[in-house]
Amino acid sequence: MSDLAAYAGLFTVALAAATILPMQSEAALAGLLVAGYSPWLLITVASLGNVLGSVVNWLIGRGIERFRNQRWFPASGAGLERAQRWYHRYGKWSLLLSWLPIIGDPLTVAAGVMKEPLTHFVLLVAIAKITRYLAVAGVALNWA
Repeated sequence: MSDLAAYAGLFTVALAAATILPMQSEAALAGLLVAGYSPWLLITVASLGNVLGSVVNWLIGRGIERFRNQRWFPASGAGLERAQRWYHRYGKWSLLLSWLPIIGDPLTVAAGVMKEPLTHFVLLVAIAKITRYLAVAGVALNWA
């Protein structure tokens, strides 16, 4: 596999994993780390893709009323309501949990619904996503 294909594939998987598709980017990151690709470049590429995917969710949240009942929508009605309650209670700091499976994606949609400023959103989501990928890389490189 060419380097460009590896990094582009990781970016695509990381972006998709943060949106409506049920994907896991951690396994792709770990596999490429074990294969010897640059850890810092992999973490950067995965983080950029995953944060961009969360921005897509934020944008969907901004226009949620048009899409809320669509089958492809990234959060169930109950999941979104739970995320909105959580977001209302804890505010923007709840975005530090955006890396979590199941609740992370609805939280990023809820941030859009609650009209969180994009700059705050990106900063907090980036902290969460980068920290997660650093942890995955640490585990993968120590077990390899």
